[in-house]
Amino acid sequence: MRNPASSVTAAVAVLAATASLMLCLVPANAQELPPGKPIRVILAVGVGGTSDVFMRLLGEEYHRRYGHPFVIENHAIGSGNVGARACAEAANDGSAICHLPNAAIVYNQFLYKRLPFDPESLVPITNPFINTQLMVASTALGVKTLPELAALSKARPGTLSYIMPSAPLSVFMDWWIAKTGADLVRVPFKGGGDAVNNLLTGAVPVAMFGMGNWLPQIAAGTVRPLAVDTDRRSPVLPDVPTLRELGYTGDLTYTYFGIMAPPGTPARIVNRYYEEFSTIGRDPEFRRKHISEMGLEPVFDTPAEFFRYLKEDRSRAERIVKAAGLMPQ
Repeated sequence: MRNPASSVTAAVAVLAATASLMLCLVPANAQELPPGKPIRVILAVGVGGTSDVFMRLLGEEYHRRYGHPFVIENHAIGSGNVGARACAEAANDGSAICHLPNAAIVYNQFLYKRLPFDPESLVPITNPFINTQLMVASTALGVKTLPELAALSKARPGTLSYIMPSAPLSVFMDWWIAKTGADLVRVPFKGGGDAVNNLLTGAVPVAMFGMGNWLPQIAAGTVRPLAVDTDRRSPVLPDVPTLRELGYTGDLTYTYFGIMAPPGTPARIVNRYYEEFSTIGRDPEFRRKHISEMGLEPVFDTPAEFFRYLKEDRSRAERIVKAAGLMPQ
């Protein structure tokens, strides 16, 4: 008769050997980060923009809870393509994440003949928020509404400029200029912080960017809010009309910054980041101070939900670009 104890010993030995083999088969890039190791955070905007500010605040809370500091890396050139390329080329061992605008991960594949990265190779972690876009004018212009801005621009042809960050908003401006006969010139930009500086110095008196960039300036009386791009008025600025209320009937897509991982990042790392980020995002105090009060609408969808949303949004973006007659550069 076989000794039960020896059978148990043999079974334990087999399990141990199997576990050891499985550990050997786990790729090195799927291992946990060493305690306290910094996480490289790649952004496609400059210092002071909504994405930059949010990720620094998220990083502070992440460091406090999970022990890994964020090292922010800003790439504020190339319409988001430079930052997205850096993300595509980053290590996929969990040591790098990216916060990229929908311009880079959705629109640019339809606006450029060639991209230095494949946007669909980037791995979705979560979309932390929808970034309400707010059109503002410097109070030095003396206008309070879009019709007043149109009238002023016609009275001063060729002298007023504006900053607009995305293709759908640019399509709106083209529509509005054609409808009203307004005379404004679009200028390049590097991000929300750059837009604010240009407005405050008087270099560019009109801009449409993330609401969070403008709330301090609105409170200080240096800029005047004119319109938001959402379907409903923002509870933060309930007196400001939407583009729909102003008569715009064209397609619009939400503006957001997705938290992405480099290509090939293992699902276990992606899911861990999602759980950690969404835990922070569900914290009432963090959500109130660092999302809602910044004029952002919290989302924190799952990686699978975000993947499906990106697929749908790319279809919308392709329709918008084609309808606008925009030719790839």
